[in-house]
This record gives sequence, structure tokens and C-alpha cells, in this order.
Amino acid sequence: MPRERYTDCIEACNICAVACSHCAASCLKDRDVRMMTRCIALDMDCAAMCQLAAAAMARGSEYATAICRLCADICQACGDECATHKALHCQDCAEACHRCAEACLRLANR
Repeated sequence: MPRERYTDCIEACNICAVACSHCAASCLKDRDVRMMTRCIALDMDCAAMCQLAAAAMARGSEYATAICRLCADICQACGDECATHKALHCQDCAEACHRCAEACLRLANR
């Protein structure tokens, strides 16, 4: 597949990875950090998966579609978890994750 086909999804993955990294770092500063452990863990998984997906797409990997399917699942889970928290960084992260999940699913279902 030509790299141009991946442009929107790569951008969504990069935005999501940054949002998740910021969210995890912000959650670590929360007064009740134990309450945020699932959010932090999913943020870290999601950021790493988005970085992998973006790199796979940029390289034109034969596994890009499969990686994007998994990325969509992880982004959805992370977005759903972040959406349960009131902090602005969690709400922003939830939005980025849900957008990325949609972009990855669109690409994987082509």
C-alpha cells in the first residue's frame, strides 16, 4: 500500500501517543495515584502501540493492517477508561484515543 493511504491514521496514532504519554505523566501526579493505576497502565500500552502502528504504516509493513486492528482495540479500551475520569488530561486523552481507534478501524477494514 502506498504510504499516502496511511497518512490520516499515522497522524491519529501520533496524536494519541502524545496524549497518552501526557495523561500517564499527569495521572502519576494525582493525589490518589492508586485510583489511576488502570488509566496509567492503559495510557502506557496505548502510547507504545500507537508508536508501533505509526512506524509499521510508515514502513509499509505487511503487518500494518493487523497491527492497526490491535491498536484500535487498545485505543478503545484506553479511551473508555480515560473517559471515566474528570481530569481534563484524561478527557483529552479519551477523545484522542477514540479518534485513533476509529482511524485504525477504517484502515484495517479497507
